[in-house]
Amino acid sequence: MIISVASGKGGTGKTTVAVNLALSLENAQLLDCDVEEPNAHIFLTPDIRERKPCFVSVPEIDQKKCNFCRKCSKACEFNAIAVLEDNVLIFPELCHSCGLCALVCPKKAITEKKRRIGVVEKGSSNGIEFVQGILNIGEAMSTPLISAVKEEIDKNKIAIVDVPPGTSCPVIEAVHGSDYCILVTEPTPFGLYDLKIAIGVLEKLKIRKGVIINQDGIGDQEVEEFCKKNGIQILLRIPYDRKIAELYSKGIPFIQEMPEWKEKFKEVFEKIKKDR
Repeated sequence: MIISVASGKGGTGKTTVAVNLALSLENAQLLDCDVEEPNAHIFLTPDIRERKPCFVSVPEIDQKKCNFCRKCSKACEFNAIAVLEDNVLIFPELCHSCGLCALVCPKKAITEKKRRIGVVEKGSSNGIEFVQGILNIGEAMSTPLISAVKEEIDKNKIAIVDVPPGTSCPVIEAVHGSDYCILVTEPTPFGLYDLKIAIGVLEKLKIRKGVIINQDGIGDQEVEEFCKKNGIQILLRIPYDRKIAELYSKGIPFIQEMPEWKEKFKEVFEKIKKDR
């Protein structure tokens, strides 16, 4: 089973939920797909055993063959190629590696070369198989690296995917193929607003979903009322608790110091299995 942990905004507690859920289950695998700023490793302190670079393909121009016809630049939807009177400029950070420029080139002057955008790291911690992606600083696109991280999913394990915040392309890539998505929110107007957007995305993707309310007690009841009105299951409520916050600030998963929560996260998994 692949369970993604997402939210409509940052700071709701996605990583807290993903890490504690993974630690509560047997035979679990945690994949940190928040590749622009991965932080699950802070809580798990895994032993990294393997590092693999992630590459994307970008065009390379043979200036001797090129006749500067501009067909490649006109075909490129992402403005990654600019053809001047006697030169061709490539903007690799904008390239989506679709290969269309090479297909339309009448002189076969375009080939592809590899460009490194980040690294995939694999290791283990507390019996959990751990995978994370680390995007190079300055890279504009994270989806190829997220895809590379997800290639490491072990179908014989319960895969927990820590999804990037928001509802943009990296989120779509991370949640795609999930059997279930946990949406972590906070009981505030901001939390509800972004939760609605995230739910809309999952409905388009036809992915089953449930909600965990984090910092329960700090705001109002509108999130809970919205979920009840729309038939969305509330899987768990994590209270606004000083001890949980202190453990988080020290990089300690709170189930390690508050073992009663381990059973609660196991119950979350049982609810997910029954929601079919």
